[in-house]
Amino acid sequence: MPEKKDYYEVLGVDRGVSDDELKKAYRKAAKKYHPDLHPGDKEAEAKFKEVNEAYEVLSDAEKRARYDQFGHAGVDPNFGAGQGGAYGAGGFDFGDLGDIFGQFFGGGFGGGRRANPNAPRRGEDAASNVNLSFEEAAKGCKKEIQITRVESCEACHGSGAEPGSETKTCPSCHGSGRITVTQRTPLGAMQTQRVCDQCRGTGKIIEKPCHACAGKGRLRRTVTRTIDIPAGIDDGQIINLRGGGDAGVNGGPSGDLHVHVTVRPHPIFERDGFDVFCEIPITFTQAALGAEITVPTLDGKVKFTVHEGTQPGDEFKLRGKGIQRLNYTGRGDQYVKISVEVPRDLSAKQKEILKSFDESAEPKNYKKSRSFFDKVKDFLGDK
Repeated sequence: MPEKKDYYEVLGVDRGVSDDELKKAYRKAAKKYHPDLHPGDKEAEAKFKEVNEAYEVLSDAEKRARYDQFGHAGVDPNFGAGQGGAYGAGGFDFGDLGDIFGQFFGGGFGGGRRANPNAPRRGEDAASNVNLSFEEAAKGCKKEIQITRVESCEACHGSGAEPGSETKTCPSCHGSGRITVTQRTPLGAMQTQRVCDQCRGTGKIIEKPCHACAGKGRLRRTVTRTIDIPAGIDDGQIINLRGGGDAGVNGGPSGDLHVHVTVRPHPIFERDGFDVFCEIPITFTQAALGAEITVPTLDGKVKFTVHEGTQPGDEFKLRGKGIQRLNYTGRGDQYVKISVEVPRDLSAKQKEILKSFDESAEPKNYKKSRSFFDKVKDFLGDK
């Protein structure tokens, strides 16, 4: 199995990175390797999963602290520091530190106590990614996503024992999951506790392991799930689904599922909060004489009358034509900016008509131009 890369290296950030910088780095990397941009590219797909895994850990303060202290062993479900399992990398139980320091300092390091190995434990959170169009984010929809998570084994219902067989209390540790070891040292006999070798910290012996999960009680699977996308969700936001993560241990609750949202840019619309912005080009004639134009909105096309003498850069508002406010009633507005297109490739006749028009025009027809040149005249004076 290939060695995992450092999560900070995967996202291209330093260890002291802030939450905002971490989020920016994640979005940049996620877009770079997104499967939609690299169809059929297995390497890009692997990097995309790697980026999501790194962000899922580093964006969680508790997981990040464990990762900074123990590395991948601190967050890997196969190790004790990751999912509250009984033992860590190389069979070393991080809980041993509490017992060792407790012998010398009276429990100052974790109190020298260890939780019941058979007590219910919450499952780890899982993460996934969903890619939305501008309209899907604005109006909400249902989307299918793939999730890789740990689930309870259906064959043994999480017990780890083959159906019909029994488990018994470990005779070595009497169900505690730990054994006391006495060592002779120059300072005298010292007692420490470590994970029980026979039951590996579970406190019980499975005489006949389940054929489906090899006695682990849980399996990692990739499943497809349909989720509801709320109207008004924005790029970079996270949808949290309670209980959608890894299954708990010993009857504990499942972790949560965090779905990271990516919204594809729209060719016409731009978003600011819950307002929508777009730019509509009109002809010189439409701007001068006024006209009824067609304006695209999220609800379809609407008619709007631009007034006579509309100028480039003029903006009007379509109230309530913006985006649904997330988890609230009401919608934002749509702002439409006018751009006046100057005609090109004119025929000789068209040029003659425009020259004739220009000669017939008076200063009052050009308010901005007249005002500007009056200011220039005042500024230059007799120069």
